Amino acid sequence: MSAPFGAGDLCLILDPRGRRYLIEIRPGQTFQYHAGWLRHDALIGVAPGSVVRSSTGGRIAVLRPRLADYILKMKRGAQVVYPKDIGPIIHWADVRPGDLVVEAGSGSGALTLALLRAVGERGRVVSVEVRPDHLKHARGTVQRFLGDTPDNLVFLEGRVEEALGDWSPDRVILDLPEPWEVAAPAAAAMAPGGILCSYLPTVPQVQHLHDALRRTHRFIAVDTFEVMQRNWKVAGRSVRPESLMVGHTGFLTIAHHAAEALEELPAAENPADDAADGEVEG
Repeated sequence: MSAPFGAGDLCLILDPRGRRYLIEIRPGQTFQYHAGWLRHDALIGVAPGSVVRSSTGGRIAVLRPRLADYILKMKRGAQVVYPKDIGPIIHWADVRPGDLVVEAGSGSGALTLALLRAVGERGRVVSVEVRPDHLKHARGTVQRFLGDTPDNLVFLEGRVEEALGDWSPDRVILDLPEPWEVAAPAAAAMAPGGILCSYLPTVPQVQHLHDALRRTHRFIAVDTFEVMQRNWKVAGRSVRPESLMVGHTGFLTIAHHAAEALEELPAAENPADDAADGEVEG
């Protein structure tokens, strides 16, 4: 999106030290930081990627924020699913253009935005949240980033177990403390061959979920993993890992939905084992 900035647009500001600030451009207002201030009006008509000067002459870059920037800088409501986990969720749950995705809960709306982008205009996301305050916050998160709530996004207040009966989703994405309660309803409602993905912080929760999925006899190739992120500092000839890293945030569990009940379920395999095998048979 290369159009110049306009009133109401989100703008990511980078100072010379790499610090980032996210603002919504509002005529008449002023952005203030440690090295001076910048009038919002000065950004209107400026192309993303430009360098402007603050009141003290400091050079600051202005960019159109990526979804990842928005998620990291947006106002918090419920706990946010961070970009390092959102990418693997989209990838391993294989969320595709045209899919019907049921998500629960809506939380802060970060994952909702990523799912919307993945399903495209032909797909649909149904986001279910039991808490009205979280639902309101998620709706605001989407509207602030996109400017409005798109027609292919449905927000529902209530329990996802009850909502699933009205849909036949291709994908079910769960960011819930007790996703095992959704295992049986999801098994009954999902389209054959669909994929369920759950995001959980603790090992006991993962164990409960695996047990519940196994009891349905409808989920196969169930796999759980976590993602670590370690950034590197590159400054001239000095190249080293950053002192701090983003470690454990949550476990991802991926399960494929079987078209019929299976008495003996195939054992799960680690995706890393498949990568090590190298070639695809065919």
